[in-house]
Amino acid sequence: MMTRIIKIDKTTDNDIKQVLLEDGRILSKETAIELADSGQIDDFSVGTTENGQKFLQANDDQEKILLGDLPAFG
Repeated sequence: MMTRIIKIDKTTDNDIKQVLLEDGRILSKETAIELADSGQIDDFSVGTTENGQKFLQANDDQEKILLGDLPAFG
């Protein structure tokens, strides 16, 4: 089942720590990355930095959705 990220929760340093999915689940950033990596989250895929850290990125075929620009919750 595919779902979308609709809101985010950030730390005081402005790092994303959790995401809220349209089905109501709240996931850690790490869990969201795992689900996106397995194709279970719409509009996002997983990228990898030069040092090997994984991050969420908008799919190439989608209008650019910046995760940090989504509304906040929490």
